Amino acid sequence: MEVPTPAPAQKNHVIYDPIYGFIKLNPIEWEIISSPFYQRLRWIKQLGFSCYVFPGAEHSRFHHSIGVMFNAHKILESCGRAVTEKELMDASCLTAECVYHKSLRLAALMHDMGTFMFSHTTEGSYIAYGETTNAKNGKGLPDDHENLGAFIIKNTDYPGGITYILKKYGISPQRISDLVKGVDESILANQILHSEVDCDRMDYLLRDAHYTGLSYGSYDRDYLLYHFQVKRVDNHDILTIRHNALHCVEDFLTSRFAWYSQVVRSPRGAKYDSIAERVCAHFLEKGYIYRYSELLDMIEKDPMKFYSFNDNYFMTAVHKHLLNGDLDKNPKIKDMAKVILLASGGKAIRCEEFKSRLLSQDDPQALEKYYKKAMAKFTEIEDFLKKKGGATDWVISDIPKKAIMFVKSPKNVARNSSTQLSNVLLDRDPVKIAMDDGSVKLLAEVENSLISKLFNSNNFIPNVYCSSSAYELLLSEGIIEGTFS
Repeated sequence: MEVPTPAPAQKNHVIYDPIYGFIKLNPIEWEIISSPFYQRLRWIKQLGFSCYVFPGAEHSRFHHSIGVMFNAHKILESCGRAVTEKELMDASCLTAECVYHKSLRLAALMHDMGTFMFSHTTEGSYIAYGETTNAKNGKGLPDDHENLGAFIIKNTDYPGGITYILKKYGISPQRISDLVKGVDESILANQILHSEVDCDRMDYLLRDAHYTGLSYGSYDRDYLLYHFQVKRVDNHDILTIRHNALHCVEDFLTSRFAWYSQVVRSPRGAKYDSIAERVCAHFLEKGYIYRYSELLDMIEKDPMKFYSFNDNYFMTAVHKHLLNGDLDKNPKIKDMAKVILLASGGKAIRCEEFKSRLLSQDDPQALEKYYKKAMAKFTEIEDFLKKKGGATDWVISDIPKKAIMFVKSPKNVARNSSTQLSNVLLDRDPVKIAMDDGSVKLLAEVENSLISKLFNSNNFIPNVYCSSSAYELLLSEGIIEGTFS
């Protein structure tokens, strides 16, 4: 009797992550990671120009995204919704439970697939330019990284393309796109991927702290993971955290609050991001860099060309157009280009109107009030420099229309919900606490929570930057008080 030859075992891949140790990848994940679309993320810094202040912050979107996938996996395990490792690694296993698990991992893995140069730094320029957003034959969608990523997932049905790979393994590209955008039919899945305590934030807080060398962002990940729990509310599964981990959740949220206040929004580093965003806007207007429609075309036809859309592409473009004299006719942009190329120059203005403030999120007028004051001062400075400034005297604003919050307040949830929810517990974003008596509450409503006393506070952090020559002029005329270096 002839003995059948056993089928070759599927090869699973393992990478070593500095935060979590060994992470196993199944065949579809490895094939996606090996594609030009994913490899591009190696060349995009996670924290934009923060490396100018924290030299260790050279880490990329590439391994951040793998870390996000791993956290999504660990949350599913904690909730009892994970399939076995054997099922997960088996490309032929397509049970509903296995597809759900694989899809969440894939969505987490690809949540930043459409990331722009230097991450969020240049994205604002593309959104403001709105080439395809405002096009007559367009869909009116923002020219942002989420829509670019969704386009990659759904419009690359050729060998090596993401759509092709997903279909090859029996995974729906539309489902992955919905998960990436946070609009999937599963509230639980949306919460794991997009909420105040989600797999994305769980990774970047620890990873960014590790690479900057700062303790901001630290929290007890293992303790938090152990206390995730699924609860049934109005016939929907929702993600909750058991009351035992209440103070761990608070540590997580306050770490994130401090991280944004002291690192992401710190004028010392954010200065370079804002300047780069302004240079990017100028380059889009002049056609010096790829516009959004060109990116869409490359995605459909030439993935290796799209691969070049990364940090190196932007810095090379800035350097090239500075050297060949293209910026000579715009001395302000020329000076900004030198600032981001040499990591020196430019000032962050300090005055009463640009101070950081804690505001009530339940009082929208408070934010509007201070936003208007900050913009009025910026306009005063801008007008002054137009009249008395020199050719290289520039000023740019980074005054947010939204403030940083600890958590959404119950009133905020009810007021800003995108759908008419029958129960605020079904809102995707806010943290829900599973109480010892079996009930579920929003974190902001838990009486022994510090957040219940702080949740109403928003952090408004306006920044305005100017050239070094403009700063000297503004200071001498008494228009400003001082600056951060």
